[in-house]
Amino acid sequence: MYRESANSPEPDAIRRSIVDASPISIIRLRSDREDLAPSPANTRDEAFNIITQLRDFRLHRLWRGKTLVFEGGHLKGALAITDLREEWRCHHLSPFDNVRFHLPFSHVRDFATEIGRPELLTLKCPPGTMDTVILGLAHALLPALERPRQASRLFIDQVTLAIVTHLAQKYGGLYFPGERKGTLAPWQEKRALEFMAARLDGHLSIMELAENCQLSRSYFIQAFKTSFGRTPLRWLIEYRIAIAKELLLQELPIAEIAIRCGFADQSHLTRSFSLVAGITPARFRRERRP
Repeated sequence: MYRESANSPEPDAIRRSIVDASPISIIRLRSDREDLAPSPANTRDEAFNIITQLRDFRLHRLWRGKTLVFEGGHLKGALAITDLREEWRCHHLSPFDNVRFHLPFSHVRDFATEIGRPELLTLKCPPGTMDTVILGLAHALLPALERPRQASRLFIDQVTLAIVTHLAQKYGGLYFPGERKGTLAPWQEKRALEFMAARLDGHLSIMELAENCQLSRSYFIQAFKTSFGRTPLRWLIEYRIAIAKELLLQELPIAEIAIRCGFADQSHLTRSFSLVAGITPARFRRERRP
């Protein structure tokens, strides 16, 4: 269930401890050295790497592909989310101590589907973001990382669920209303989202959606907006764009991606993508792929 890894072959270079809470891996990395060699590139994987700093981290360099994307440090509590489908290399130039969570895409999507929120397709975190919630949860896991064989599976599962829920809300764009009055019931949320996700071309009406949820048209529109923080049309557009972002990381032509995501043609995708994401699909692809 859990394991503790052997330390680096170079004495005291990087100390590692791992808790394998499948499908999530929790890893603590730390070093007191100033002269570490650059790390090799990661193995590409269908997963996120979630990293929180346990202490101030003065200096490092980070490459995405062959491009240097960051040089500097992070304060204690800083959070980074990296998409491991891309190639990353890091050169640690000062002592550091962090906890990182290897989080498979499939687990994020299963979580989103289970709670009736299939629009969650990615996690976005600007560089330098401070997150005391993830820092606190990482600190709660330190005893388990020090003594993996004595760790409680129930406790680990509760903490990792809290982490995934927080990430989904804060960095995945999920909207959870604080007050359930006037919202859709869970079964209605699930039915409405599944219905829209199956109609990416937008060939559906509000009346169809309302009838599927056994509601009047006017009540459905208001309840949907209260539940999700956006209108059905806006939700569908953002969902299409989220799928397009996933496909843009592959080798597909942009015109084909447009059709797959329910847009009339490439120019239609470009207009909608630019409106939601602030950049064109072509630029998004150039910036995200090596």
